[in-house]
Amino acid sequence: MTFVALLAHAAEEGAHHGGNVQAQTFWYGAVAFVTFVALSLVTLSYRNVSNRHAHKAAAYTQKHGTPTPEAHGH
Repeated sequence: MTFVALLAHAAEEGAHHGGNVQAQTFWYGAVAFVTFVALSLVTLSYRNVSNRHAHKAAAYTQKHGTPTPEAHGH
């Protein structure tokens, strides 16, 4: 098969694609949506974490004192 015949054959095959493109690419969006929802649930699981351990924060403050703005550790 010559190069020109190969190009003609490839062009002929490239023009023909079977099926509905929207149906074929639906799963990309579905996977992205499921991933987004899963990561959103992970993010929401960290809501209000600081208030869950208020008794530990109060005990730490009593033991070590209130931090001053100058001693922020940076």
